[in-house]
Amino acid sequence: MDQPFTYTILQATLKDLSSLRELEHECFGADAWPLLDLISALTMPGLVRLKADIDGKMVGFVGGDAHRNEGIGWITTICVLNAYRRQGIGSALLESCEKQMGLNFVHLTVRVSNISAIHLYEHKGYHQVDIWRNYYNDGEDGLILEKRLAPLS
Repeated sequence: MDQPFTYTILQATLKDLSSLRELEHECFGADAWPLLDLISALTMPGLVRLKADIDGKMVGFVGGDAHRNEGIGWITTICVLNAYRRQGIGSALLESCEKQMGLNFVHLTVRVSNISAIHLYEHKGYHQVDIWRNYYNDGEDGLILEKRLAPLS
């Protein structure tokens, strides 16, 4: 059995743009964010942007948008290169993003066909609260999942 990879979770910066672009295309294909959206994800104030790094290579990324006035954070994107999946990297990115947003509730959207991601999210405490019809470029529906992180005050 292969040894698990040793990775570090770090803040992503604009210097990671090329790596993030490659990662998005490998993970999401036609649904990958356009260049301007990736630049925004790496530069807009207030957004969480974390990368998983192995020996200087970005192998995973998560973005988070904290809507503080609503008490809800959104995982805007999360991806791990295929060769590095099932090593706990996605879970670590997700948990780090949730923690940095520091809100009571976190939402995310996932393709209805992405069974492995849905299982990961359910294992991490997410449950379905809505469905957005025809959400993805090819017309596939997106499940809206929610996790409660802290008790309501």
